[in-house]
Amino acid sequence: MITIKRTDSNNQDFYGLVAQLDKDLNGRYGAEQVEYDRYNKIKDIDTIVLAYDSNEPVGCGCFKNYDSNSVEVKRMFVEPEHRGKGIASAILNELEKWATELGHQSIVLETGNKQTEAIQLYQKQGYTIIPNYGQYSGMKSSICMKKELG
Repeated sequence: MITIKRTDSNNQDFYGLVAQLDKDLNGRYGAEQVEYDRYNKIKDIDTIVLAYDSNEPVGCGCFKNYDSNSVEVKRMFVEPEHRGKGIASAILNELEKWATELGHQSIVLETGNKQTEAIQLYQKQGYTIIPNYGQYSGMKSSICMKKELG
């Protein structure tokens, strides 16, 4: 049974999942990933969602403030053997719900062009591709997306 838990960056399960995410991204993008790593800091985040299967951590995601009305989804990951079970959608739905509860009106995110499963997930969940924003402007591997909440 999958359970969803809200937590913060003091949770060690989050760090274990992020280590797996980083390994996956390094395998997909190689040396290019170093450029992105500086945007993926995970300390002092109060809005983390974890997914558990029988008390074992299997997926994560979080958000941080982007601007006064928006948050940015970061560090979305589900272990490969648990994909295709709706876990990523459950994590994303909980992040959206939490952001809405905090008064945010939209969510932005960045994913990579080699993460086709992530792109499909986000589009299925109502996210649309937007011009690359902020630090991702001019980065060829980046695909930025947005969704209005509420």
